[in-house]
Amino acid sequence: IERLWKAKCSACHGMDGKGATEKGQKMKVADMTTAEFQKGKDEDFKKQINDGVKTEKDGVKKEMDPYKDEVKPAEVDGLVAFIRELAPKK
Repeated sequence: IERLWKAKCSACHGMDGKGATEKGQKMKVADMTTAEFQKGKDEDFKKQINDGVKTEKDGVKKEMDPYKDEVKPAEVDGLVAFIRELAPKK
């Protein structure tokens, strides 16, 4: 799954999920390591991975391609688990 994350997700979200990449900062992607982000539902994360994201807020476009034709359901589950591993440790 880490290889998949590196190939499909890290350009914007970074390997650490903080979104501190050039693309991530330009689109103001969320820091996945925060408690606030981690409150999100798995179903919502899966939907975003499968269907992509196209929003605009305060003049900032956030666009993520849909991956439903490229990533198997089990891999989507693995990516969500990877995102959960980015949560702050207690």
